[in-house]
Amino acid sequence: MEQGIRTVGILGAGRVGTAVAREALKAGYEVRIATAKPVEDIALIVEIITPGATAVTAAEAAQSDVVVLALPLHKFRTLDRATLAGRVVIDAMNYWEPTDGAMPEMHAGRGTSEVVQDFLAASRVVKTLNHIGYHELESDGRPAGAADRRALAAAGDDEAARAVVLAFIASLGYDAVDAGPLAAGRALEPGTRIFSEAHDAERLGEALERACAGVAA
Repeated sequence: MEQGIRTVGILGAGRVGTAVAREALKAGYEVRIATAKPVEDIALIVEIITPGATAVTAAEAAQSDVVVLALPLHKFRTLDRATLAGRVVIDAMNYWEPTDGAMPEMHAGRGTSEVVQDFLAASRVVKTLNHIGYHELESDGRPAGAADRRALAAAGDDEAARAVVLAFIASLGYDAVDAGPLAAGRALEPGTRIFSEAHDAERLGEALERACAGVAA
């Protein structure tokens, strides 16, 4: 468990949210899970699928040291901006038009996390955990120094929040690569090379350089 991070709140109890929950529990964090449903409606499911995690309200999950957004992207405007104000928020969501429906704001040449940050203006949004499959998240983690340790990137405009999230990624068993500002998160989205392939830290850094040079150009 990374020093300074004790609690992890997860908004969403689908495949991604529960995979993150199980890995966070393995790393020693206190994990709180919330959905749009009342706590009593999800308590048993949480107990069975993520034993050790606690079902809570969204407001309670938002009080965690790190809050993970693992709900369908089209629901991001249902988030309570007040409870998430000032919080380090990991955006693990991806835009899938067949399931999310048409979202014109996601086709405006900006990253999806930039749109989420605009909505959560008082939060400290960091994009990561979106460019690894939920099955892989639970199978690909390795101890620090392992030759086959996979790398994950984090992008965010708040440098301190990004540092917290990079430490969290490392505690889950992955080399953490600092992608820089939130705009760089476009290089982690579906359809990109980084999203489609697994990389070690060196190759991920190189892929980010190439992708971000293209964005800047």
